[in-house]
Amino acid sequence: MPFIDTKVSVSVSPEQEKQLKERLGQAISIIPGKSENWLMLSFEDNKHMYFRGDNSQPVAFVDVKIFGGPNPSAFEKMTAELTEIFGDVLGIAPDHMYIRYLGSSDWGWNGGNF
Repeated sequence: MPFIDTKVSVSVSPEQEKQLKERLGQAISIIPGKSENWLMLSFEDNKHMYFRGDNSQPVAFVDVKIFGGPNPSAFEKMTAELTEIFGDVLGIAPDHMYIRYLGSSDWGWNGGNF
């Protein structure tokens, strides 16, 4: 039950969104027990974002929420992969991205909770 919520300061074309969807779908398997079969994605582009008091460079905030507890070693690998993906697809530098991981055992689906 992973959810990746992305906010970026640049425009995302339909082709870029497709590339992001495909690459994030592959990357989620870095976190043990997670797969694209349960992955939900959200993309918000053209956000008015400032980083270090400046808005002249592309920036991104990526929120990765998962069912379960934290996995620091998998999150470290995931961060490397996410920065590569957003750099390749949208030209966002790794030092202009924040990535947050949240795990929760309180997760609902299909009218009930896990």
